[in-house]
Amino acid sequence: MPSRHEARERALALLYEADVRNRPPGVVLAEHVDGEDPPPRFAVTLVEGVGEHRDALDARLRAHAEGWTLERMPTVDRNVLRLATYELLHTDVPTAVAIDEAIRLVKDLSTEDSGRFVNGLLGRIAAARPASGS
Repeated sequence: MPSRHEARERALALLYEADVRNRPPGVVLAEHVDGEDPPPRFAVTLVEGVGEHRDALDARLRAHAEGWTLERMPTVDRNVLRLATYELLHTDVPTAVAIDEAIRLVKDLSTEDSGRFVNGLLGRIAAARPASGS
């Protein structure tokens, strides 16, 4: 069974593919679910959740991204942020875990400055959540 980190990596790969191909995440996911290497259940849950809430996630990111548009962000960063924001707002994943995992992904896969950028943006989103959030 893959770790949750590995599942997040797979979810990110699927979200990245959907973004680059300009296709809904659910469509890209469906193309992979029945393949030779289907994504783990946690990755499926994440991709489905991001797909279902994408407009609201993007609105939240736009509201908190100081001086950045979503379109200007590197594709990896944009999709890590969608993934982590979904976890912050719609799952019981602890805030610190969601943010740490997002930083780990961008440090491994994106630009040198991405870790600080993602940390700051997710910190603002987490602080602005309603009190009932985890």
